[in-house]
Amino acid sequence: MPTIGPLEIIIILVIVLLIFGPKRLPDLGRSLGRGLREFKDSVTGKDSGDDERPELARAEADAPAERRERTSADAS
Repeated sequence: MPTIGPLEIIIILVIVLLIFGPKRLPDLGRSLGRGLREFKDSVTGKDSGDDERPELARAEADAPAERRERTSADAS
């Protein structure tokens, strides 16, 4: 079975870049990574209730408090 060399990988990446464009590539990579992570978690049996990124959840929870502080500071 033939292996994929560096030249073939470069050609595939150029074709993907032409098809999707540079603006959609980060979203495409993020979606692919999220899908692979979900697949791995389902295979290993990791509980879906676990928070994968606690720092993100913490930042989202703190965001409304920061907005309240700014609005109260603006009012005074």
